[in-house]
Amino acid sequence: MAGHLYIVGTPIGNTQDITIRAIETLKSVDLIACEDTRHTKILLDKYDIKTPTTSYHKFNIRTKTGYIIDKIKQGKKVALVSDAGMPGISDPGQELVRAAASENIKVEVIPGASALISALSVSGLKTDRFAFEGFLPAKPSSRKKFLQSLANEERTIVLYEAPHRMLRTLDDLKEHFGDRHICVARELTKKFEEISRGKITEMIKKFSSARPRGEFVIVIEGEKAVEKVKVDPELLVKDLVESGVSKSNAVKIVAKRLKVPKNELYRTTLND
Repeated sequence: MAGHLYIVGTPIGNTQDITIRAIETLKSVDLIACEDTRHTKILLDKYDIKTPTTSYHKFNIRTKTGYIIDKIKQGKKVALVSDAGMPGISDPGQELVRAAASENIKVEVIPGASALISALSVSGLKTDRFAFEGFLPAKPSSRKKFLQSLANEERTIVLYEAPHRMLRTLDDLKEHFGDRHICVARELTKKFEEISRGKITEMIKKFSSARPRGEFVIVIEGEKAVEKVKVDPELLVKDLVESGVSKSNAVKIVAKRLKVPKNELYRTTLND
C-alpha cells in the first residue's frame, strides 16, 4: 500500500504559530524530512513530537529525494518541513513534490505561516496582484539584468533579503526603480519584529544609521501603468532621472515600455 507525502507549514518565528493539524500530522507520520534537523528539533521538542527525522536540504536533494520516495512507496507516511514557513517557497521542497507527483504519490498540504503573505498583508501596498521574486541574484551582472526586467512590473513586488545585503539591495532598487514606496518587514512574528514603510531613500537612511539585523521581506510598489495616450518619451526619461534612476537605465526602461529605438532616444535626451 502506497504511503503519503505531507507538506507541512511551520512557524516563521514565533513557535506558537503552528496549527493543531500540523502538530497532529507531525506526530502521526513515520518520518519527518527537515531542512535542518537541529532547527526542527526545537519545534518538535516544544510539542513533544517523537517522530524520527532525516535531513533534506539543497546539498543532498539529489540523493535524498530518491530515498524519501522509496520510503513512501514502501507504505510510509513522510512529512516535509523547512526551517520556517511553507516548504518549496524559497526553501527545499519543489523537487520532492515533483518527484512524488511523477510517481502518482498522494501529496497533501498542511498550510501554515508564510513570510511572503504576512509581509504583503501589512505592507499597505496593493495586494490584489503581486509578483514574488524570492532572493535577488548575488552576481552583480545577473542582479542588474534581473532588476531591469522588473522595472516595468505594475504588480506589487515581494523580495526576500539577508541583513548583510540589505543596504546594497536598497541602493540597487533606487537605481533601477526610482524612489518608490516600499515596506520593509524585519523579523516577522519574532520578539524584534519591525514594519517600516516609506520611500526607498527613507529606508536607505534608516538602515544606514543602524546596521540591518535579522531576516527581511521587502514589498515594493509596482510601476504605475502608462495611460494609453500620446506620451513624450523624453519627458518620461527626465522624470525617471529626477526620481533617481540613472540616465542609461531610464532610457532602457522608456524605450522598452513605449517601444521606441533606444539609441535614438538616448541621443535626443543627451543634453537634458
